[in-house]
Amino acid sequence: MTISHEFLLVIIINVLSSGLFLGGMAVSIKFIEEQIKRLEIKQDKHNHLIERMVKVEESLKSVHHRIDELNWKIGEEE
Repeated sequence: MTISHEFLLVIIINVLSSGLFLGGMAVSIKFIEEQIKRLEIKQDKHNHLIERMVKVEESLKSVHHRIDELNWKIGEEE
């Protein structure tokens, strides 16, 4: 049984095209993973900012309370 040249050429072309396809998929997956890592870094920065803002808001409430107490004391002295 002999394999014709055309059939051998078709097999080679299919193997090469499959390899190119799989290689392209690997490159695409690597690119997507890099993008996800960048987004995770941005998200971490954003979450850190939110944590800091919560602390600022708590501190601001305390400051407003102190100002209200001082205003009330000043009002009593007059």
